[in-house]
Amino acid sequence: MVGSRDLSPSTASSYLSVFVNNQFRATPQWPAPNTSLSGKTTIITGANTGLGYEAALQLLSLNLSRMILAVRSLDKGEAAASQLREQYPKAEVEVWHLDMISYDSIREFARRVENAPWRIDMVILNAGVMNLEYNAVKSTGHEETVQVNYLSTVLLATLLLPILKAKRPADGDPSHLTIISAALTLAAKFPHRDANPLLPAFDDPATYDPREQYMSSKALMQMFVWKLVDYVSADDVIVNLADPAWVKGTELHRDAQGARKVVMKMFGALAGRSMNVGASCYVDAVVNKGKESHGCFLMSWQPHPFANLLYTPNGKVATQRLWDETMTELDFAGVRAILDSMKA
Repeated sequence: MVGSRDLSPSTASSYLSVFVNNQFRATPQWPAPNTSLSGKTTIITGANTGLGYEAALQLLSLNLSRMILAVRSLDKGEAAASQLREQYPKAEVEVWHLDMISYDSIREFARRVENAPWRIDMVILNAGVMNLEYNAVKSTGHEETVQVNYLSTVLLATLLLPILKAKRPADGDPSHLTIISAALTLAAKFPHRDANPLLPAFDDPATYDPREQYMSSKALMQMFVWKLVDYVSADDVIVNLADPAWVKGTELHRDAQGARKVVMKMFGALAGRSMNVGASCYVDAVVNKGKESHGCFLMSWQPHPFANLLYTPNGKVATQRLWDETMTELDFAGVRAILDSMKA
């Protein structure tokens, strides 16, 4: 089985060429007309709006039986669920609380999944942020973009892995766990690559660059998946990363003000994918793709190499350092033991 770490690094001459191909030349891969998700259950984080909501719509249109919207605001989640129930009255649509800046909330959510009486077939970890201003999470001390896009997502994914494995029927297909990534990882400069320790370097407000922080946070997840596939078999849980590309109408830049907000809207209108095409990348990752996608970064609906840094000697040192620091950071939740158990 070939994952992204086994591919040759990208030879693209510039990120511009990657962007143009990804945005304008790639062909969407939609589920086959006879695809049915009857009897299956999906969890989507951050599903009350934007790409998460659109992905929920697309999955429900395939006769999905149960959808769990994992959201920070229960009121907004219920409003979204009401719309989904109106369009798909035969499906069960539930709203569960999940705050991605709270380790306690993440652990409580995972316990709720574990106690659910039915299997979970697909999990899409879509919740993410891109803050234009530096913001530290009080409970952890980490900068919020890295906290949500990397550390909290790693914790949630790790806690869910043994649950997904245990709930899988003996004669059934493995569950899918898809984490949302970004083509922008291929443009990341990753200025903290030589920092030791690594994670605290992202918490310094003096060096905070919102665009680079966002790109690096997504690169960190690629580094984590590079190591994760040594612990998780595709026969147990299929783990992949999916890039929706630049999509117009999302709330990723909701904090933008003034001229910056105008520029973002104009750029999105001219170059952005539609919401349904962007969300199709999520659906493709959990419906169309199988074991062959395990450990893959899916871009343009196809497996793509990780950021080039990861294939270099310095990148491999940074990847191991990040893994060790992440295990220490999340030791309170027993992540080392969980991952070791996935090997058994």
